[in-house]
Amino acid sequence: MTTSTPFPLLGKLLNGATLLSRIAIWVAGSLTLISALYITADVLSRKFLNAPLGGSDELSGYAFAISVSWALSFATLDRANIRIDAIYQYLPARLAAFFDWIALVSLAVFIVYLTRYAGEVAGMSWQSQSTANTILGTPLWIPQSLWAAGLAWLCVVLALMLLRASLALITGDIQSVRAICGIRTTKEEASEEAESGKRLVQMEQKP
Repeated sequence: MTTSTPFPLLGKLLNGATLLSRIAIWVAGSLTLISALYITADVLSRKFLNAPLGGSDELSGYAFAISVSWALSFATLDRANIRIDAIYQYLPARLAAFFDWIALVSLAVFIVYLTRYAGEVAGMSWQSQSTANTILGTPLWIPQSLWAAGLAWLCVVLALMLLRASLALITGDIQSVRAICGIRTTKEEASEEAESGKRLVQMEQKP
């Protein structure tokens, strides 16, 4: 999310958060891909060599939880989260912007509580030196801390978004509120699909 704002420092922070979140989602996607490849190798090894690699179910579970938590920040910045807009689309612009702000506040409150819980779980695993009841015996604080760190980064991103949206709402900048936390319009989604299709065509035309 690139923002033009009368608050340049806040705009730079949001743009920096977007860049870091984009990097995080690539890392999260790579982690998911590696997990899928390892599962495939484990299945093939079981089938043809009768020698399972082991731990594929456990490691893939960790990979999924970690990758999801780190992907949430970019999804939020990109407004990819699902919201029900049956009534929303008929609301006046100012009222819709206010409900956009309320939705962002509600999401932030939920994520803060979830992050607190995740941190407590990781902390307890560290204190008790808990390990997974598996052959690998993974120290549970490692995947749990990485999972909690992704949620903590989401809290930072939500704080920046909420501050910017609040300032925009106070100053009557309705368009900025909608650009930060509003529901994506059909036109925006169609434009994104068109750009994606254009890139695919250009890739196919390359020799």
